[in-house]
Amino acid sequence: MIAFPQTSYRVEAFLLAAERLGIELFLATDRVDAAARFDRPAVLVDFARPEQGAASILSAGPFDGAIATSEESAVMVARVCRELGLPHHDVEGARAAHDKCRMRERLLGAGFGAPRFRVLERDESPERIVPLVRFPCVVKPPMLSGSQGVIRADDASELRRAIARVRALLGHHGKSLGAGDRFFRLLLEDYLPGDEIAVEAFMDRGSLQLIGVFDKPDPLVGPFFEETIYVTPSRLAPAALARALDVTARAARALGLVHGPIHAELRLHRGGASILEIAARTIGGLCSRVLELTTGSLEELVLSHAIGSMPPATSMSAISPSCGVMMMPIARSGILRDVRGLDAARAVACIEDVVVSVETRQTLRALPEGSTYLGFIFARGESPEQVERALRESFAALRFEVTPLLPIACY
Repeated sequence: MIAFPQTSYRVEAFLLAAERLGIELFLATDRVDAAARFDRPAVLVDFARPEQGAASILSAGPFDGAIATSEESAVMVARVCRELGLPHHDVEGARAAHDKCRMRERLLGAGFGAPRFRVLERDESPERIVPLVRFPCVVKPPMLSGSQGVIRADDASELRRAIARVRALLGHHGKSLGAGDRFFRLLLEDYLPGDEIAVEAFMDRGSLQLIGVFDKPDPLVGPFFEETIYVTPSRLAPAALARALDVTARAARALGLVHGPIHAELRLHRGGASILEIAARTIGGLCSRVLELTTGSLEELVLSHAIGSMPPATSMSAISPSCGVMMMPIARSGILRDVRGLDAARAVACIEDVVVSVETRQTLRALPEGSTYLGFIFARGESPEQVERALRESFAALRFEVTPLLPIACY
């Protein structure tokens, strides 16, 4: 069984992987049209109500395994696995991975003290918390992903503006989600300088099995934190990499993420590694395709792990040659009118593919309000440096014509 929101990029890849492995997939999703277009047995669920959703899935079972493709679906999948007696992430661990406030509280209780944080409740005035915050700090909405709503503030004035901006964003989301008060809390963390990495792995009954470590060569210093380039294998020194993986494994176990895929984001700070967040899922969007250039299909690995037929860990972590992906950032909000330079971008040496995932006449939203990308560029080469150069050269060949959004006058 695979659970996915209707916005997921991943379902086609999982269906193809299931066909190659001879696995029949049952679908659980939140929209009738999302289920109908795949012509597979399906059940409709509400990810905001995981207990009811899990009951609906179980009534259609049993299943040999269950897979979540998003933070929203992970809690429901954990419940399904628990009822079926399958190895799984702890339900409260999946809930903490979806809610960054819960995650911080749980990690603090397990002895992970960095970064220092405070929580601003839904109706709480910023004036109580502003004097308690160290600057620079980062404001985060607890249940959004893709860096949406994440803003750095360097002083009290910027913090007040950031809080107002993120609350407005959450108000827009909350109208459609029917969200509770926890959705509208804000996490205020110390800003940690340093490089970022992403760890892709499986937890297998509490033991970390590495898929790959991605460097993020573009500095993520704010005020917004749009991710762009991922390159693997990591150029970290072996000792630093070992520390980061140890922190990842211990943090996952502390949260209760003990069996299933994880995607972790870490900052390398003062000689150590600090967890920014851990998701109870694999890497998002089309980025999973980057691993096909080296380790093979990530979706096949996920399916195999879910039914207990995981290949040896050594075959997953041997990343050679280098590969990478660029999530093409949206520089400014507006209406996309035209995309030029695709042939030139695809002709760059080491480039495997350039995928524009937005359509002309589509409205684009830049961070912090936005949550999507223009598309993805994939590259493979002999070294991380070569891959990084190819991704940058390919993106530089593209031209996106965007018409600014017209302001709305209120009288």
